[in-house]
Amino acid sequence: MTFDRDIFWSALTSAEFLHGAWLALALAVVSMALATVIGFGVALLRIATRPIPRAIGSAYVWFFRAIPTLLVLLIIWNAGPQLFPALRDHWFTPFLAVLFGFAVVEAAYMAEILRSALESVDEGQHLAARAIGLAPHRVLLKVVLPQAIKVALPPTGNELIALLKYTSLASVISLRELLTTAQNGVSVTFRYAEYYSAALVYYLVIVSALMGVQALIERRYRWVSRAAGATVAPQAVAAR
Repeated sequence: MTFDRDIFWSALTSAEFLHGAWLALALAVVSMALATVIGFGVALLRIATRPIPRAIGSAYVWFFRAIPTLLVLLIIWNAGPQLFPALRDHWFTPFLAVLFGFAVVEAAYMAEILRSALESVDEGQHLAARAIGLAPHRVLLKVVLPQAIKVALPPTGNELIALLKYTSLASVISLRELLTTAQNGVSVTFRYAEYYSAALVYYLVIVSALMGVQALIERRYRWVSRAAGATVAPQAVAAR
């Protein structure tokens, strides 16, 4: 059996594959956005001065880093409706189940990325900002975050790319993302090479695009100067 280019091209240009690719990308991006928001809150708990908030943040990170993502998805989709009757309604779709599962698990990893980024800002800058009368929340927003973003961007981009590949786990709860679409084609035709190659091309294109966007964003937050020879963050200049 040889590689059939017609089958490969038909799969590559089909509406089913295109829909699966967009679904995987949307799932990864939205999950990462939610995970970043949740992770930022957990990161603030992790660096809190009081022991109880620190313990809560540490417990969250420990719990969701210790259990497999696949197990989380199965619990949400299969056990969730048994425990919470509201989840038995039609609004609770596989997409929402996977979205929530990815968000809460990825938030544990984002919390560690953001915590390390926040702690990378020198303590002297905190003290200097407070000395000129900035409130604690303005110190965080105007001084710490602009510098922490630069540190957090590369690992966050890597996490997004990894999350895109993890969307294949959604097949266990019947979400027709990219890899599930390829597997459905294989189950009908038994043309493994053609359908898996089509999925491979989509993943390569999407990941390459995400890497390009990541590079552009990192360039935006690069420490540059308006005058040659100096190194000043553009965000810090704007904050002044």
